[in-house]
Amino acid sequence: MRFDIPDEKKLVYEMRIPIRWGDMDAMGHVNNAMYFRYLEVVRIEWMRSIGAQPDPRGEGPVIVNAFCNFYRQLEYPAEVLARHYVANPGRSSFDTYITLERVDRPGEIYAAGGATTVWVDFPNQKSKPLPQWLRDAIE
Repeated sequence: MRFDIPDEKKLVYEMRIPIRWGDMDAMGHVNNAMYFRYLEVVRIEWMRSIGAQPDPRGEGPVIVNAFCNFYRQLEYPAEVLARHYVANPGRSSFDTYITLERVDRPGEIYAAGGATTVWVDFPNQKSKPLPQWLRDAIE
């Protein structure tokens, strides 16, 4: 199964992630689980940068699915350029998409993934409308 990243999306964040020696597996390339870690790091850093950290006694973001398409093998040593996009804001959710490329090979996408994020009222365990400040950041 393959998930496509939509053409209609908004770039909201970029960061570089160094590939560590320990990110590789016995085959000599970055382990597939690490790609999900890279996606998580970028998503969390973007959320932190806009003040959207979860408050267990209040509200915050929760991902309800995640995917990653692997196109090329990442290998050590290298630095990854991660570009974070958002799209499809709804009442209480929006989609995030992230592309991973090597800094020294601009434009070559090595992997692309994403997740659906839902804004949640944690004490009541229910989704709630996206706060206006967050909607403004993603529209």
